[in-house]
Amino acid sequence: MSNLNNANILMDVIKNAKQDNIALKTPEGITLTYANVLNQINRINNQLQNIGVTPGDRIAMILPNAIETVICFISAASVGTAAPLNPGYKRDELEFYLDDTDAKVVIVPEDFDHSNLDFLNGDVNVATVVVTDEGEVSLKDVDDTFSSGVYASSDDVALVLHTSGTTSRPKRVPLKHSNLLSSISNIADTYNLNNSDVSLCVMPLFHVHGLVASLLSTLATSGTVVIPSGFNPLRMNQWISDFNVTWYTAVPTMHQTFVNRIKSQSKGEDAQINSELRFIRSCSSSLAPILMDDLESIFQVPVLEAYGMTEASHQMSSNPLPPSDRLPGSVGTPTGIEIAIMDEEGNLLENHELGEVVIKGKNVIDAYEDNPEANSTAFTNGWFRTGDQGVIDDNGYLSLTGRLKELINRSGEKISPREIDEALMDHPNVAEAVAFGAPSSVHGEEPSAAVVLSEEVSEQELISFVREKLANFKCPRRIYIVESIPRTATGKIQRRLVAEELASS
Repeated sequence: MSNLNNANILMDVIKNAKQDNIALKTPEGITLTYANVLNQINRINNQLQNIGVTPGDRIAMILPNAIETVICFISAASVGTAAPLNPGYKRDELEFYLDDTDAKVVIVPEDFDHSNLDFLNGDVNVATVVVTDEGEVSLKDVDDTFSSGVYASSDDVALVLHTSGTTSRPKRVPLKHSNLLSSISNIADTYNLNNSDVSLCVMPLFHVHGLVASLLSTLATSGTVVIPSGFNPLRMNQWISDFNVTWYTAVPTMHQTFVNRIKSQSKGEDAQINSELRFIRSCSSSLAPILMDDLESIFQVPVLEAYGMTEASHQMSSNPLPPSDRLPGSVGTPTGIEIAIMDEEGNLLENHELGEVVIKGKNVIDAYEDNPEANSTAFTNGWFRTGDQGVIDDNGYLSLTGRLKELINRSGEKISPREIDEALMDHPNVAEAVAFGAPSSVHGEEPSAAVVLSEEVSEQELISFVREKLANFKCPRRIYIVESIPRTATGKIQRRLVAEELASS
């Protein structure tokens, strides 16, 4: 039932679909068939080409979760390279990402504050996307007559994203059409997706989780994707019921918030909800077994924990559907790729031996873009090193035990502590700064930091200062003002050591 046969680029997924099927819906009442979506993609293709876009050109998108984001994303990937950005980014962040991406076009919504792009020169075209009440999408004041008709190929980069690093600025991850199509196929096969499935997309469409799992894997099987403006625990039940949703995927924090809402409404009684759901998926950070039990008890469907990352075009492993076993605390078995455990010297380990999780497959990138230093450490003998520590059992189930890297994982959002360090160091009264993840019962981890001051300034003043420079989810919830920052015997700062010492003091 897949649309992936003979698909070379993402637009082929829409072309090969059952054209009369419903592709996209919104809670506001917009309904688009695959035929309508394809027509709109072609319109945006023409408009982008008429402003000079050719394959390989980077098209940044600073858009909310909405149908226009879907249309613009598939079009941008088909005639150039899509580069979606978090609409919550502040001016300094946008300046870094747009410069690093070398964007030729930036697509923004009608209500966008253009002062956030005042650093752009005349070589970058800023296009405003408009959408009617009926869901017709176009670029404002751009000619939509037929242009070159030149499209990307399967080996061209469809999507460029950034992944955070602990000791460097974010790394560019170039995902080819072939990478994405492989991942989409793996996800569709894992969950037996078909044209009767309805996915509720509550994940952001500037990350692979939302783009690849929620959106593209459903479209690849002629299913329907419901796109609200974002996650809302107060409305989840209504959406699941109104649209006959058959599955959704989210990070554990969203699941927990949803469960808490259901429990509060049940007034202490055991809640059970009848729905068309056939499974619930969780990914991007660890799912507590008790939360898995709560979800399964409430909805009477299997909850499947998966493992994904940007460099693998999202999914690498997943717990399977029944009748196969799902293992609480495990991220399941490989889904269309190879997974192994490697030691520091590059030797592959046996089952039950602890080491670094490594992967290889058609969905995995060949290299980071313009980053030989990162590539030299990320790839060993054809394997990509994930930076995660784990162990594989005799049945092939992978369990993650920690991270070798020091990224802060806040509800699945990977945050570079280096970015927070640099934002704090921009304050004239800060002499030293080190950011780290602190445990959080709600988000898994919260950004925190320790600073040594050169002149007096309060914790709240520093937090407010950082909020002007970084998106809210990256801002430290606590900033510890200390006399000195703990170091190892060799003088190096270890973020985990700082976190442990502050926690014990």
